[in-house]
Amino acid sequence: MSRAWVSELLYLAALLAGALLLALFFGNLPWFLLLALVVLVGRWFHQLYRLDQWLRSRRRSPPSSWGVWGQLFDDYYRLRRRHHMSKRRLAAVIREFREATAAMPDGTLVLDREFRILWYNQAACTLAGLTNRSDFGQPVTNLIRSPALVAYIESGDYENAIEIASPVDSSRRLLMRLVPYTNEQYLLLIRDVTRLHRLQAMRRDFVANASHELRSPLTVLGGYLDSMVEDRELDPSWRTPVRQMRAQTQRMNSLVNDLLELSRLETEESEAPMDSPVDMPALIRRLGRDAWLADGEAHPLEIQVETERCLNGVENELYSALSNLVINAFRYSETGQPVSVRWQEEEDGSLVFEVQDHGMGIDRRHLPFITQRFYRVDSSHSRARGGTGLGLAIVKHVLKRHGARLDVESEPGVGSVFRCIFPATRACAAPSRRNGAA
Repeated sequence: MSRAWVSELLYLAALLAGALLLALFFGNLPWFLLLALVVLVGRWFHQLYRLDQWLRSRRRSPPSSWGVWGQLFDDYYRLRRRHHMSKRRLAAVIREFREATAAMPDGTLVLDREFRILWYNQAACTLAGLTNRSDFGQPVTNLIRSPALVAYIESGDYENAIEIASPVDSSRRLLMRLVPYTNEQYLLLIRDVTRLHRLQAMRRDFVANASHELRSPLTVLGGYLDSMVEDRELDPSWRTPVRQMRAQTQRMNSLVNDLLELSRLETEESEAPMDSPVDMPALIRRLGRDAWLADGEAHPLEIQVETERCLNGVENELYSALSNLVINAFRYSETGQPVSVRWQEEEDGSLVFEVQDHGMGIDRRHLPFITQRFYRVDSSHSRARGGTGLGLAIVKHVLKRHGARLDVESEPGVGSVFRCIFPATRACAAPSRRNGAA
C-alpha cells in the first residue's frame, strides 16, 4: 500500500478515534460520527475545489497537499507536463513538416476524408493556382477543375498517378497522385512534368523522323540485295555474305517499322473508339494462320475460340499486338514444341486472349520490365531469333489504348502464358447476332 493511502487511512482513523473519545465524555456517539463524516467530506470537497481552481488557472505547479489528494495532484501534474511536452514535440514535427514541404518544388496539399483542403504549400499555389486562405475547407475539385481529377478521386484506385493540364497554364502538364496517410486524410502531390513531356515529345519526333529517313535507303538496299541473291552469276564466295546482309537489312527494316508503329501509338493518347466492332474470332483465326505460314511449320498450333464475342476497337492495332504474342511464342520455343491460342469470356464479362508456349520461359525478376522498349532477357538469343525488342512495348500501348492489361506467367524451362484481358465494357455481340438483331 502506498504512503498516500496509509496517510489517508491514518487520517480517517484519527477522525474516528476523536469521535469515539468525545462520545466517551459527552455521549451521543451517532452525532460525533456524523461530525467526523462531515469533516471528511468537507475536506474532500475543499480538495476538489482546489483541483478545479488549479485546472482553470495557468499555474503550472500543483496545490500542496498530503494523502491521496497530494498523490492525485502530483500524478496529474506529471501527466499534464508530459502532455504539454508531447504537444510541443508534435507542434515541432508539424512545423518541420510544413517547412520541408514549403521548400519542396512539388506541390503538396493535405485533404480530409471528403477531399476538402486542409493545408497546402507555396508550390501548390504556383502549380495549381491556389491563392488565399479562403481556399481552405473547399473541395479540391472546386479549385482544380479537371474531369480527369474527378474521375481519379471517385475511382478509389490511387496506385497510379494521373496527368492533367495545369489550371494556371494549359500548355503545362501536371502529374498528380493521391497518397492516403491516415484513415481520414490524404496527400495530393503535384509535380510539373512539362519539361519531361517535351523531352518525350522530342524523342518521339526524333525516332519517327529518323525511322522515316532510314526507310527509303533500307528499301533501296534491300532491293539490291534481293537482286544479288537471285543473281545466278554471283560469285559463290559472295552468296553467304550477301544473304547475311539481306537478313540484317530485313531486321533493320522490321526495327524501323516497329519504331514507327510505337511512335504512333505513344503519340495517340486517346482511347480506341468504342463504336468500331472487331470480329475477334475471325481475326484470331487469321493471325494464327499467318503466324503458322510465317514460322509455324515447326510448331503445332492449337486455336481455341470459346466465345463468339467481339471487341470494340481498332482492328489493325489489335492484329499487330496479338500477332506479336503469337510470333514470340513460335520464336522462343524449340522445334516441335506446341503453341496454344485461346479466346474466352470470363464470368465478369471480360474477354481474354491467351497465348501459351512451352519454350525457354522468363525468370521472374525480368517480368516487370519485359514491356519496356529494347529490354531483352537474353540479348544474344533475341537477336539470333530476329527480335527487335519492341514487340511487347507495342503490345502494352495497344492494350492501354483499349483499356486492357497484360498478365504474364512464366517459369524458366517450362514456358510462358501471356493473357490480354479486355474489360467487359469493350465487349460486343458477334456479327451474326448483330445482323440478327437488326
